[in-house]
Amino acid sequence: MKAIQAYRFALDLTPSQERAVLAHAGAARVAHNWALARVKAVMDQRVAERSYGVPDEQLTQVVSWSLPALRKAWNVAKQDVAPWWRECSKEAFNTGLDALARALKNWSDSRSGKRAGRPVGFPRFKSRRRATPAVRFTTGAIRVEPDRKHVVLPRLGRLKLHESARKLARRVEAGTARIMSATVRRDGGRWHVAFCVEVDRAERAPARPGSVIGVDLGITHLATLSTGELVANPRHLAHAQSRLRALGRALSRKVGPDRRTGRRPSNRWRRAQARLGRAHARVAHLRRDGLHKLTTRLTREHGVIVVEDLHVTGMLRNRRLARHIADAGFAELRRQLAYKTTWNGGRLLVADRWYPSSKTCSACGAVKAKLALSERKYECQACGVGLDRDLNAARNLAALAANAATAGSGPVAGRGADLKDPAHGAGGRETSTRHRARGSDRDRPTARRDYLQPCAR
Repeated sequence: MKAIQAYRFALDLTPSQERAVLAHAGAARVAHNWALARVKAVMDQRVAERSYGVPDEQLTQVVSWSLPALRKAWNVAKQDVAPWWRECSKEAFNTGLDALARALKNWSDSRSGKRAGRPVGFPRFKSRRRATPAVRFTTGAIRVEPDRKHVVLPRLGRLKLHESARKLARRVEAGTARIMSATVRRDGGRWHVAFCVEVDRAERAPARPGSVIGVDLGITHLATLSTGELVANPRHLAHAQSRLRALGRALSRKVGPDRRTGRRPSNRWRRAQARLGRAHARVAHLRRDGLHKLTTRLTREHGVIVVEDLHVTGMLRNRRLARHIADAGFAELRRQLAYKTTWNGGRLLVADRWYPSSKTCSACGAVKAKLALSERKYECQACGVGLDRDLNAARNLAALAANAATAGSGPVAGRGADLKDPAHGAGGRETSTRHRARGSDRDRPTARRDYLQPCAR
């Protein structure tokens, strides 16, 4: 099975190598800003001409947004725009132009309705101080050295790795992996290189192919499994909040930059900013590590995993829970489950957003009309069963997949209890956040099997 996989390693750069990488990242920024200014000038000119009553056939010619067209225009103008262009690899300028071409396409598709999700804004100019330095190489000498502690990149030469690259080197030497590109990026005060690799993965099967497990995500516990297991929420951001506050206060006492007066930041401000950035990066790394361990364990053991299609954007509107919801990383957990189930031979099923998993009794199938967020224990008035609401939801998710596999509707078939009430989002009062309804009641699923959809990557 062919799969696109990334291998990311930390770098130990010398001062001269860091200056060279920053020069390449600056070249990418220059090419991006030049091309964006060119496209924006033509668009503004056409808008002005239309306001003057100029016919469409006499307007200024449209500039193509494709990468080949932008690259061709840059090659014509680079001698005047960047006389120093020979000092950097051509891949540096291609990095900026490619980023702009993708951004313009996403903006255009979002406006025309071709792109789903949140609206995408028009690209903005990149600042030297605010933009993240990065450069991507797709051609030239890109390899891992035999000692597996160094990599070779075009124009940058031999760079030392902070850790061994033996996992990638073994695959490349065995012929089961092909390096497609390498991206050097500064993240959290450290430089990293990420290899985009086409890997020939062996076919695998979960340890329990017939096992179906429901995963209910939450804040008190990161995940509640239908087996009864409770995965603790590490709350990395909450635990690091006191240190982040102290570092933020220390940073505010230093002399920082001021764009209005042209004041440059002091060296102490730069060091304090670097300390704060490293603290935030540590929180992100801890969160990512914990999610990787959880998703790897679930996908290697169970054949079918069922999760909910949570409306995270709506949940973040709750100002009391927004920080904790963002700290949990629901979207990242689902993203990892999506590709890891494919790698391990399993399936990921996503329950519809309107499926009332928390308000349905997992024993008899009775559905409550209302369930407040403060009610942490589910008590069924029909059969008298009482259990944790998250465990009840996880069991409903697992039963949803099991009944769908047998081509029959289970005890919770039928409409959700609150589908006629557009004021409540996923599962009713799951987050006590009001959401805007989309579509009429007739557009919503009416049978239990309609609530279930395979995850589309």
